[in-house]
Amino acid sequence: MSTATIAPQAALTAKDFATDQEVRWCPGCGDYSILKQVQTVMPTLGIPRENIVIVSGIGCSSRFPYYMNTYGMHSIHGRATAIASGLKATRPELSIWIVTGDGDGLSIGGNHTIHLLRRNFDVNVMLFNNQIYGLTKGQYSPTSEKNKVTKSTPMGSIDHPFNPMALALGADATFIARSMDRDPKHLQEMLKRSHAHKGASFLEIYQNCNIFNDGAFEVFTEKGTKMEETIFVEQGKPLVFGAQKNKGVRLDGLRPVVVELGAEYSESDLWIHDENDFYKAQLLTRMFDDPRIEGHLPRPFGVFYQGFRPSYEEVMEAQLSEALDRKGAGNLDKLLAGNETWEIK
Repeated sequence: MSTATIAPQAALTAKDFATDQEVRWCPGCGDYSILKQVQTVMPTLGIPRENIVIVSGIGCSSRFPYYMNTYGMHSIHGRATAIASGLKATRPELSIWIVTGDGDGLSIGGNHTIHLLRRNFDVNVMLFNNQIYGLTKGQYSPTSEKNKVTKSTPMGSIDHPFNPMALALGADATFIARSMDRDPKHLQEMLKRSHAHKGASFLEIYQNCNIFNDGAFEVFTEKGTKMEETIFVEQGKPLVFGAQKNKGVRLDGLRPVVVELGAEYSESDLWIHDENDFYKAQLLTRMFDDPRIEGHLPRPFGVFYQGFRPSYEEVMEAQLSEALDRKGAGNLDKLLAGNETWEIK
């Protein structure tokens, strides 16, 4: 008797997740960096490519599935979350990633986004936020700042913008985090954390649209200002920032305040980040000041909050099992016929 030898499967690399499709975003678009980080992280997750699905809606970011050598679907405007929910309910073993934008996910798809989060499907939402409608050539979006002058708001937007992190936490998301396209290492870490979370993860990614809204997040991404304007929160560590790490945030009651480290305050006086503290996470989401205003707070990045409750598909499966145990296998024909039938003679 002969025995066949099965060669061990070679480890996947980032190149294995790239397709032969020409990447067609504007040169310099932040989407290129996000795509690169996702392709870099995917091989480290240990998931077969056939078990990974990328679902997108409509927008520049929604071309993502074409460039990932996995299963995927370029769906319809604002409904990627609904399609992903149905897929996860029927195929819970799949790793599902939703790619959406501030327009797709917070405008026409806003209701779908909040209901996905409250239901807590075990999927990963990547919301690319560039504060503009890029695909339709530069109209203001739900996250555009007030007084934003665009093609659709020539005298300046009068809308109050959405705060995506506060919105997600308000919908009882069990994982919320923020990163940016121009910090590859941090973005990779946040992608890994999103995947590791059991439940709906919501990752907001600041993404530069260099054609229609160039520099929207420049104060947070450029070397000259980044360290003074951002705080990268880490579990169990004080909120320290500044080019010389000489500033911090402490709580004055329930109000975050910036202090100088030195004679009066030390790191022991500062706010210690606890990503399992729902109430402090509320305060973090509200550190959303306009950086042009004097006395503003720095903008947080990292995991704001991680909570734990059963995922929707787990509870659904348990309910189906209970129904089967109590009532036995169903009969679809009998169900459709109902209790009252007539015979025509």
